[in-house]
Amino acid sequence: QVQLVESGGGLVQPGGSLRLSCAASGFTLDYYAIGWFRQAPGKEREGVSCISSSDGSTYYADSVKGRFTISRDNAKNTVYLQMNSLKPEDTAVYYCAGRPVVCSREQTRYDYWGQGTQVTVSS
Repeated sequence: QVQLVESGGGLVQPGGSLRLSCAASGFTLDYYAIGWFRQAPGKEREGVSCISSSDGSTYYADSVKGRFTISRDNAKNTVYLQMNSLKPEDTAVYYCAGRPVVCSREQTRYDYWGQGTQVTVSS
């Protein structure tokens, strides 16, 4: 069964850090680009970051550049999102999604989606 499972969310104070994990089962991530998306209450889901499989190119939304880092460990079939200097506006449900090879800004181009993990940034 093909599955993506996110973990690592939680409650953190402003300025704190979290590392999200996206673990794949039923397929190998080697040939898949993995994107991270988030949806805050009352807002549309938006792209946060993506890492391609071809050359490991990475992409970030302007709102997270310099604070978030995406990486992949193909041996563990897992992609990570390291989130530092978290702000209250980063509060959202974070989803990972996979599509073949290269990243895309269009969410409809992603074939597999995880169930999401909640990140809450609050004092």
